Amino acid sequence: MALQRSLSLISSKGTFQRGTLALTIAAALGSYAFQANAATVAKDDTIVVTGTTSADVAPESAWGPAPTIAAKHSATGTKTDTPIVKTPQSISVVTREEMDMKQPATVKEALGYTPGVYASRGSSSTYDAVAIRGFTSVNTNQYLDGIKLQGDNYSEVSMDPYFLERVEVLRGPSSVLYGKSNPGGVVAMVSKRPTTEPLKEVQFKMGSDNLYQTGFDFSDAIDDAGVYSYRLTGVAHSQDTQQQMTKEQTYAIAPSFSWRPDDKTDFTFLSNFQNQPDVGFYGWLPREGTVVPYYDANGNAHKLPTDFNEGEPSNKMSRDQKMVGYSFAHEFNDTWTVRQNLRYTKLNTDYKSVYGNGYIAPGQISRGYVQSKEKLNNFDVDTQAQAKFATAQVDHTLLLGVDYMRMRNDIDAHYGSANPLNMNAPQYGNPGVTLFDAPYQIVDRQEQTGLYAQDQAEWNKWILTLGGRYDFSKNSTLSRSTGSTAEINDEQFTWRGGLNYLFDNGISPYFSYSESFEPNSGATKQGQPFDPSLGKQYEAGVKYIPNDRPISLTAAVYQLTKNNNLTADPTDSLYSVQSGEIRSRGVELEAKAAVNANINVTASYTYTNAVYTQDTNYQGKRPTEVPRNMASLWADYTFHETALSGLTIGSGVRYVGDSSSFYTTGDKTNETFDVAAYTLVDATVKYDLGRFGMPGSSVGVNINNLLDREYVASCYRDYACYWGSDRQIVATATFRF
Repeated sequence: MALQRSLSLISSKGTFQRGTLALTIAAALGSYAFQANAATVAKDDTIVVTGTTSADVAPESAWGPAPTIAAKHSATGTKTDTPIVKTPQSISVVTREEMDMKQPATVKEALGYTPGVYASRGSSSTYDAVAIRGFTSVNTNQYLDGIKLQGDNYSEVSMDPYFLERVEVLRGPSSVLYGKSNPGGVVAMVSKRPTTEPLKEVQFKMGSDNLYQTGFDFSDAIDDAGVYSYRLTGVAHSQDTQQQMTKEQTYAIAPSFSWRPDDKTDFTFLSNFQNQPDVGFYGWLPREGTVVPYYDANGNAHKLPTDFNEGEPSNKMSRDQKMVGYSFAHEFNDTWTVRQNLRYTKLNTDYKSVYGNGYIAPGQISRGYVQSKEKLNNFDVDTQAQAKFATAQVDHTLLLGVDYMRMRNDIDAHYGSANPLNMNAPQYGNPGVTLFDAPYQIVDRQEQTGLYAQDQAEWNKWILTLGGRYDFSKNSTLSRSTGSTAEINDEQFTWRGGLNYLFDNGISPYFSYSESFEPNSGATKQGQPFDPSLGKQYEAGVKYIPNDRPISLTAAVYQLTKNNNLTADPTDSLYSVQSGEIRSRGVELEAKAAVNANINVTASYTYTNAVYTQDTNYQGKRPTEVPRNMASLWADYTFHETALSGLTIGSGVRYVGDSSSFYTTGDKTNETFDVAAYTLVDATVKYDLGRFGMPGSSVGVNINNLLDREYVASCYRDYACYWGSDRQIVATATFRF
């Protein structure tokens, strides 16, 4: 019983034995996976048992739904519809089926069981901030329908998982396809798209912290031939946050429309309109009171409650986002296909907050103040030409493309200080805000043009993926107070090469090299503009994704280095120099399988050894918010027989190892402190209402952090720690008619 032995590896303290769990689960799944859809048909008194083969099922599209939790196609790693087993880089896919089972409230929550991905900022859902392979970025590195959700300053697009068909993660450098980006990887989302089959769904949610949410999802063909189809998805959400005095409110709708005059042409209009009058909590708590106790004037030790808010009742962030665009594809013949993705984004952000920025003994939090009104406009277009042809015995998929991005963010911000807050007996309502003399009134502009080419060549079970890209990037900042403009122009060539060997049984070992670049703003003390930081990765792994089984097993080892990193100038700490380097080495294991018609299982293990290999202050130390070990296991069982038919029960365990952070003040400046590891248990119970004449409808309850574990999710610095989410209980009723 390999699967049972895997479950026994959870220790009495709820932690995992490193590495062993995921390897054993992977072996167990490989042994027990078999056909999930078997049907018995009677004819002429003869019983015939038939299995569902790949030929019986409509082929999976990289831009559409996956039939099980184990997706087999993705376009994130190649910009072409490519089997994951043929992609020489690590890719994880969270499918719609998996999201329907776990009911994540945010994109970062949807990635909670994904290897190599760590969600920061704890219970705050203001931004979907994640670190991948030990690297974070100033703005979230997320893409929607192949186009980056470009953010700037406090302006970031937020997507509700209910609007998504898939959430994918491409781990490692990806500039060869997407231009300037963080070396850790990208989060790529795929929107729900119109269907020609009728879909009428209404959903209701109630839960912890006064959660009330309703959603709807309607789709159908407009004409009998299915040439025209539509989809209309919407959500209204209201909830108090874990922290007192703040709440979340969201109203969103996503109309889409498709025109498919034949099987060679597809034009889909995509849009999303989302208004968030209250985004939620976005604050910082000190190390004292979270990671360690704080002491009052009498020497008594205290911990802050997990609902503590260091701000003010008047704190508020609102966000209004509008996105309009399309996805177009036309196949001219068996060789040439043209695709174009285009989107215009308008994002207005209004942020006003008193926030914590340090600890004052005994038992006080020092506080700052910020107010920022921002208007961001972004235009993106990506045009591709794909050719499929053969030269001798080599089959080629050639991709040629050009993309263009232009972003403008008008920022009117003011910063200041506020009165300290007593941690033991907080007195709100009198923040005593004092604004600094100089407002921060600027216009940020970013512009990027990229030319890229890629060839996926297949010969006798060998697949060679080779691509290159040249980018022209410009970042500029206009100061409204002085009228001066600082501008940085970068040109950069990046490339990727990878080799797979695909065995007949679905096993594919691979090796790849990939690069990324990330522009740096500012200049040295001598006025020399900074060069871009460069990421370089070597990755080797093996994938097992058989054609005839709903199973995906992957394992990867890698070394990822980011150089030209900014670090303090040793001659003048007010300036930076470009001599820094961060190296991350790691192992990632993932298993997803519909083991049979009743059982779904996912498992993952992550080992990340990240270190500053060159740095003025941090050399030899681990970057902040990077757990060295993470592991997860989820299993759900659906009854299809007996009186329990229609009932699904599921549970999962998530382990996040210890991380570290830096002191910023006093005699410990630039020294590290540890944030403890934690283990969380999740559970779900779901009942299909099909036996009551309501096919596709269901009721269920999801519980995250079932044991109500109190934990610190992470600390960015000693003044910026985040409580993790308390136990969340959410009841969901979904009706289809």
